Amino acid sequence: MHLSAHDRALLSGDLGPAARMAMSIIVRMAEIQGAPELLDISQAHIDSTIYMGEAGLEFAERLAKLGAKVAVPSSLNVSGLDECHWREWSVPEDWASKAQRQMIAYHSMGCVPTWTCAPYQTSMAPKFGQQIAWGESNAIVFANSVIGARTERYPDLLDICAAITARVPALGLHLTENRAGQLLIRLKDVPLAVQQDDAFYSVLGLLLGRLAGQRIPVIDGLEAVPAEDQLKQLGAAAASTGAVALFHIVGVTPEAPTREAAFQGRAPIEAHVITMQQLRDARRELTTAAGTKLDMVVLGSPHFSLAEFRQLAPLLAGKQRHPDVQFLVTTSRIMRDLAGQAGVLETIEAFGARLTVDTCVLATPMLPKSVKVLMTNSGKYAHYAPGLLSTQMVFGSMADCVESAVHGRVVRDESLWQM
Repeated sequence: MHLSAHDRALLSGDLGPAARMAMSIIVRMAEIQGAPELLDISQAHIDSTIYMGEAGLEFAERLAKLGAKVAVPSSLNVSGLDECHWREWSVPEDWASKAQRQMIAYHSMGCVPTWTCAPYQTSMAPKFGQQIAWGESNAIVFANSVIGARTERYPDLLDICAAITARVPALGLHLTENRAGQLLIRLKDVPLAVQQDDAFYSVLGLLLGRLAGQRIPVIDGLEAVPAEDQLKQLGAAAASTGAVALFHIVGVTPEAPTREAAFQGRAPIEAHVITMQQLRDARRELTTAAGTKLDMVVLGSPHFSLAEFRQLAPLLAGKQRHPDVQFLVTTSRIMRDLAGQAGVLETIEAFGARLTVDTCVLATPMLPKSVKVLMTNSGKYAHYAPGLLSTQMVFGSMADCVESAVHGRVVRDESLWQM
């Protein structure tokens, strides 16, 4: 593997022990993957911020103690803690202390404290063609697919090493030839009204991940023009049920103005048709709870955006949640502040909803044991929560979630899905 003079200087410790440690890991990973060389990145997103045990904390604090500093602008993923409100939930003191230490360690390295799984909706969003090193599955797939930036699937710990060295293995989705579509996914007889519905994108993402696995799907036949948050939900679900890091939608995403462009002139290795019946079946699988019992509605995976706050507020106006159902929105401090400035938080708080910032119910032990049945509009939440939180799930639209919280039981409008 070819190393530049700067690479060798990092590896020899000329730029300090932390850079040496990070570079040794980057080089070893490149050797294992068979990369011929390294390439420069201009940005990183660090997923290692979530406290998951002593090893991750030790790694972060060791780098910080060695004087590690990031060499490129680096945003931080959700943390394991809402620093201001964790005491309002069931978070153990010792766990909170360690999670906060991990947050402090990464912040001390010069990372920007964005604390969000949706960095693409902040001022740190990358540009088309920009080489980046991002962790967090939904952020990776959004950056590659919707923006057209270039990142591989960077796992925890490798992401911060890339940020410190500003170098990554030159392979995978960093290279044009590896970004061609592989699977053709055609929509057949899916009504436009369904395609325009937010829930459609989570359900389609569920199917997409299962069909594609790690391969690159190309979706053809979409008549609707999806909004940014709909594409966010599509990618998040596809990266949850599969390992999708890049998808193309013909006529929508930047590298797919045509089907031929999406496949870079090659023939697809497989073709699949998605029908309305397959979508109905997939939507049904996202609900694991039986009956109408409900303990909590949870929204915001990926983190709620300003547009989603603006969509939610009118649905809540003049209503009050049922006292037996909690209503939680997870978001970043950035989006919370923007929603406050936009004047929509008053309506949300008057309804009886609560906000948690900088973390996620999947990343912190905040939910009381009394919460057994959750309802969400997020395909990612619905897929992961039964295993990670030992809860039963109900999937519905945002409007369904609101009406259920008002009535104190599961309420869903099925008319759209019967078309």
